[in-house]
Amino acid sequence: MSLSVRSVPTSPFEGQKPGTSGLRKRVSVFKQQHYTENFVQAIFTAMPAPGPQDATLVVGGDGRYYMKDVVQKIVRIGAANGIRKFIIGQDGILSTPAASALIRKRKADGGIILTASHNPGGPQNDFGIKYNTRNGGPAPESVTDAIYQATCSIAEYKEAELAQPVDLVAIGVQRFGNVEVEIVDSVADYVELTKEIFDFELIRKFRQQNPKFTLLFDALSGVTGPYGRRIFVDELGFPESSLEQCTPLEDFGGGHPDPNLTYAHKLVERVSKEQTSLGAASDGDGDRNMVLSHDWFVTPSDSVAVIAHYAECIPYFKRTGIHGLARSMPTSCAIDRVAAAKQLEVFEVPTGWKFFGNLMDAGRLSICGEESFGTGSDHIREKDGIWAIVAWLNIIAHVSQTTPGATVRSIMLDFYSIYGRNYFTRYDYEEVSSEGASQMMDYLRTLKAGVSYNGYEVVKVDDFEYTDPIDHSVSRNQGLRIIFKDTSRIIFRLSGTGSQGATVRIYIERYDDKQCDLDAQVALKPLVDIALKVSKLEEYTGRKEPTVIT
Repeated sequence: MSLSVRSVPTSPFEGQKPGTSGLRKRVSVFKQQHYTENFVQAIFTAMPAPGPQDATLVVGGDGRYYMKDVVQKIVRIGAANGIRKFIIGQDGILSTPAASALIRKRKADGGIILTASHNPGGPQNDFGIKYNTRNGGPAPESVTDAIYQATCSIAEYKEAELAQPVDLVAIGVQRFGNVEVEIVDSVADYVELTKEIFDFELIRKFRQQNPKFTLLFDALSGVTGPYGRRIFVDELGFPESSLEQCTPLEDFGGGHPDPNLTYAHKLVERVSKEQTSLGAASDGDGDRNMVLSHDWFVTPSDSVAVIAHYAECIPYFKRTGIHGLARSMPTSCAIDRVAAAKQLEVFEVPTGWKFFGNLMDAGRLSICGEESFGTGSDHIREKDGIWAIVAWLNIIAHVSQTTPGATVRSIMLDFYSIYGRNYFTRYDYEEVSSEGASQMMDYLRTLKAGVSYNGYEVVKVDDFEYTDPIDHSVSRNQGLRIIFKDTSRIIFRLSGTGSQGATVRIYIERYDDKQCDLDAQVALKPLVDIALKVSKLEEYTGRKEPTVIT
């Protein structure tokens, strides 16, 4: 029996242009009459061929405030547009990596993920809607552009009339006319996939043989709490005390669910105080990660390079081989050195995980990462926080077979002894004036090569441009680079992940193959000083200090 469908007149809202990871705004913006409905309808209008008719859609999110309401809206609007099957995580919960995995496993036609990632949640904070295509990855620019065009011309949206709201708690199938809604265990399929990738038996054996080895995982009250409990406690046997903030909360407990040294300070303090062997955190929707120990912080740039170096100890890569490596342009060049040593192809792409997807689908990329705490592989088409943490456990267990007592610090120093060290830091200036930030970038584009700053000779100044080697699409203005003769780099970029204002990110990198154990801020201070001086950042933004230093 077909559902009754009504058409609701509406008109466009300004600014519904998806960023690198969907549309993110304040909750109050999404709660405006017709605002959310317009954007959801635009997704179905722009859905790649054959479109929404008789399609299967995965739906879930990170548990933030307003998510459950929007799940119900998606079902009503999707059913009216022809979706015939919805696969929804229990309570609406699906981490972004789990959603990608589910889209791929069920061969769904796409998915809608409700998240603002690492941004704060709650009634006064942020919400987000993101569309992923049938490969499980974020929609490419051609699709997000089509969604935006649909929001600009929308005159009505369609909505099915359901007898009652979808029960998001009861696992199983519900039917509404000719539409099927399946509620699934949010965690089970992802855990099954993770067990196929890593050597769980080796990690269990290592834990049993090294009872003093401790793990502390902080989910920052985000979506990965249930995933962490199932994997680290139930599967690998770590004690319950290894978990911190592992109950998903609509407002993330009033915190900022961004796994860095500033916002994950509770974890950092506990790891230091308790002399924890491996500390780790994930973000609101589970696609980012941070790895550290009581005596070492692993930068995301180094983390992906170390995982690439030790990839052969991970069962998944033993089976599939390693087809290539990649990093986002601002990420340090450490992984390039691994690629050269292993004679692997390496790619430098713009920031945004969707740029890795084409390379993976073409069989040219296996492991990749972004300096913004994103690490992953071709097992799915999203970055994957839990994946990176389990990878580190697998590596530590593997190295310990030949080097008893191996630690995060010793593994990093061994890595530097082989490749040298790419010192790296990032300065974030959040919610600055968009006008001032744009003026600063315009000024930076006037800089020329051939000058020196405190002994650092500039050999190149450009705005990074990327031509996709698979579909030949071109992405311009992806970050302004100042490259020095000694290969050091300063990069300026405006981020698209905030909900208001602009975020200025400054990335600074210097290579050293002699002194590899300096504090990164000490090693990079001359370049930091150059970056702040040449950019006139304080003059353009009014900011004297960064919001976050990584």
